[in-house]
Amino acid sequence: MEPFIDELTKTEGYINQIAHVEILSKKEGEFGILKKPLPRELQNYLDKKNIKLYRHQTDLINLVREGENVVISTPTASGKSLAFNLPVFETLKKDLKARALYIYPMKALTNDQFKVLIEMEQETGINIQPNIYDGDTPREARPEIRRNSRIILTNPYGLHLYLPWHKLWKSFYENLKFIIIDESHTYRGVFGSNVAMLIRRLLRVCKFYGSDPQFILSSATIANPEEHSRKLTGKEYKIVSEDASETGRKYFVLWNPPIIDEELTRRSTHQETRALFNKCLQNGLQTLCFTVSRKMAELISIWSKQDLYETHSELAPSVESYRAGYRPEERRAIEKGLRNGKLRGVTSTNALELGIDIGSLDCVIISGYPGTIISTWQQAGRAGRSNEDSIVFFVAFPNPLDQYFMNHPEDFFSRNPENAIIDLENPYILLGHLMCASKELPLIDEDKALFPSVYHSAINLLSDQRIIKKTPLGWSYARRNRPVANVKLNNISDQTVQVFHQGNILETIDLTKAYREAHEGAILLHQGERYLVHELDLVNLEAKVRKTEVDYYTEPLKDIDIALVETIDERGGKIQAGIGKVEVTEYYTQYRLMNYEKTIDVKPLKLPPLEFPSIGLWFTVPPKIVKDLEKKGLDLAGGIHAIEHAMIAISPLYAMCDRRDLGGVSIDYHPDTGNPSVFIYDGFKGGIGISEKLYRLLPELMETTLKLIKDCKCGAGCPSCIYSPKCGNNNEPLDKKAAIFILEKLL
Repeated sequence: MEPFIDELTKTEGYINQIAHVEILSKKEGEFGILKKPLPRELQNYLDKKNIKLYRHQTDLINLVREGENVVISTPTASGKSLAFNLPVFETLKKDLKARALYIYPMKALTNDQFKVLIEMEQETGINIQPNIYDGDTPREARPEIRRNSRIILTNPYGLHLYLPWHKLWKSFYENLKFIIIDESHTYRGVFGSNVAMLIRRLLRVCKFYGSDPQFILSSATIANPEEHSRKLTGKEYKIVSEDASETGRKYFVLWNPPIIDEELTRRSTHQETRALFNKCLQNGLQTLCFTVSRKMAELISIWSKQDLYETHSELAPSVESYRAGYRPEERRAIEKGLRNGKLRGVTSTNALELGIDIGSLDCVIISGYPGTIISTWQQAGRAGRSNEDSIVFFVAFPNPLDQYFMNHPEDFFSRNPENAIIDLENPYILLGHLMCASKELPLIDEDKALFPSVYHSAINLLSDQRIIKKTPLGWSYARRNRPVANVKLNNISDQTVQVFHQGNILETIDLTKAYREAHEGAILLHQGERYLVHELDLVNLEAKVRKTEVDYYTEPLKDIDIALVETIDERGGKIQAGIGKVEVTEYYTQYRLMNYEKTIDVKPLKLPPLEFPSIGLWFTVPPKIVKDLEKKGLDLAGGIHAIEHAMIAISPLYAMCDRRDLGGVSIDYHPDTGNPSVFIYDGFKGGIGISEKLYRLLPELMETTLKLIKDCKCGAGCPSCIYSPKCGNNNEPLDKKAAIFILEKLL
């Protein structure tokens, strides 16, 4: 890789983009010892494949054999799946009635692991009849799968829909010995909080049929595996977290687009990614490029093919894009193409971040910080699956967080993974799942142990609305419709918009995403094709599109109002701050037409405002600081607006979230606080625990925000410190000096 890196520095257009190169040393594997041998069939399987078990794998097996619930939290490609498959197969060999349920976050991962289980069954001769049971399973095949399959693979969405039909699964639940939750770190935020409630509903059903299954969770490396696993399932865990597998040498390159004018504007990250992606392909490196959005996964693939047809036409057909929303057969073909080498380059969202088998790759490009250290290392782990050298590029955006890492590589490479946040007390999530649970089995007082402290108030609310009614067996669902149809796992909005093209459904998106991507005039990207949205019907929740050949994409702009409804906590002292319930109103008033990263036009947008309750933190600027600021001729509104932008940008360092999970408002006089105020709130109905985390760490968050703004070499502010590409006010007003002055005084 060193000659390749050297070649990049001599390429036309290279202007010191390499900010830092970290060489991660090759690591030898450390093998473990089982307290008792595996059954002959399983040991023969390992011997035939020349597999020796690493210490973290044997540790897991030993703990599972002792009856412990276990979470294994190690990096990508460390052999977690094999580690939990072995004790499950061992148990199913001994107990011919035993069953296991495998839960995966994505269908693609389910299909991938299904092949592994089929092969293990054939190689070992242990009869398990594994099968997938989800929305793609033919209806006529389902009864036999429920009766005979000893390992059933599904996803949370499928489990959510099938739980009300638990009587059809009686023999399966009676004999359920294991629940495997793979990639458990993905269950965080709104999705994780919903899945935590879903698992508790599952445990109610298991208890009804007399089973108490053992849990094995497989996770990427996170800061709080024990706490997260306990919140997710309500069970106590033993942790296996030390990775003993071998890894090859890895070159990790921080790549910062160069400054191209006196205003410190940087060259487009997307164009840097495009050029770097093509350079890797032209040098024979099979490359996976991760992008921060579905739109950019499509666009970089389109641009790359255009370039390659002109310079290396033989490579152009070997480039594809990959994201959620594609048909299963399309995704399978792309995964297979990566495995067999026919595809040399793929641009993807984080859909390929998880453990889908795509073979060993030479190179990964991470275009823009993916939001968490966890995701960064998961994506980087896709390169160098064996003990061979590999290379990873992190291409920075000109935003504060990416630039912070470019300027502080030691922080980037030493930073610990984040905490995975699950909120067990969000009333909007809890109410929906209690409603579903009442349809599955009557709710009784014992169920309070499975749900948070607001159980009784939730029961009273559902009863007052006549959604549940008291019966001799407990509280039962009182309506005719199916509650699972109204409870969504990946957001709290119960409204989704169907996108139609020529009378056929192209894809389905939730309402808030439709405001951003499917408003009238928007350009919707799907599989490399551009579609113009010519109608968004908010009554019937339908959008209609037609294919188009424009050379731009669109971004909406919004204004935000926030009202303080109830204070949960306040703190005094130098930093006067609080946390509480807020009411957020978002007004979508304009949208931009963008060509690459330049605004070519701004058009009006008429949509009814979106209103939702959330949890938010705030801090105020005392009158003395305001007076001192005015004496210096600095702009108060510009200062707090700059702080709001920078603080939101830096927040993912302190809470496992994406910048887009948060909203912010700054106002030079807020009627609810009586002072100039900065609000930061969770961008989801009811909140998901991010603001609470940031509130607890507010002084530390402010220190890092100040450091970010002061360290930036610009004079009056730039995208690397206080500008936000999503600002609804076109980044006006902003005052960098005022932001520094306010933060220094507050701290």
